[in-house]
Amino acid sequence: MTRIVLGMIVALAAAFAAQVALAREVGGTFASIDGGTLSLEDWRGGPVLVVNTASRCGFTGQYAGLQDIYDRYRDRGLVVLAVPSDDFRQELGSAAEVKEFCEVNFDLDLPMTDITAVTGPQAHPFYKAVKAETGFEPRWNFNKVLIGPDGAVVETWGSATRPDSRAVTSRIEALLK
Repeated sequence: MTRIVLGMIVALAAAFAAQVALAREVGGTFASIDGGTLSLEDWRGGPVLVVNTASRCGFTGQYAGLQDIYDRYRDRGLVVLAVPSDDFRQELGSAAEVKEFCEVNFDLDLPMTDITAVTGPQAHPFYKAVKAETGFEPRWNFNKVLIGPDGAVVETWGSATRPDSRAVTSRIEALLK
């Protein structure tokens, strides 16, 4: 009996260690739309909402909600990271065009990556780690991944969930400083 219990404890410890390792892998570095890099590790200690975006999508209006929650919660530690992607063939042709589109139409000042793959074999390591940890992979533009202060995935939402919805903001508020 004690061997079985000991075996279970060892297995649970190994599973916990694997979860911790996956949570660390969910971090990552992205190419910034402004040049240079953006690192999720730099924002550890506060929540980060990562959203794959596109400029020519029916959900593009959600940029306004992303900027709204960034403005509302950034002083309390929230970072909203927009990840423009052409995986669903709805992004503009260059990072410069995306940046101009977002500034002119939505007055965005939240961090943005360069155009980045979010699905399939070419997906950014962040999205591969999220899929490995949770099974979640963007099925369309404006999917949301909330990362907790410890770097672990807290929750994911699909395109239809607005970034400024109560479902999202209540989870963010619970993680704020």
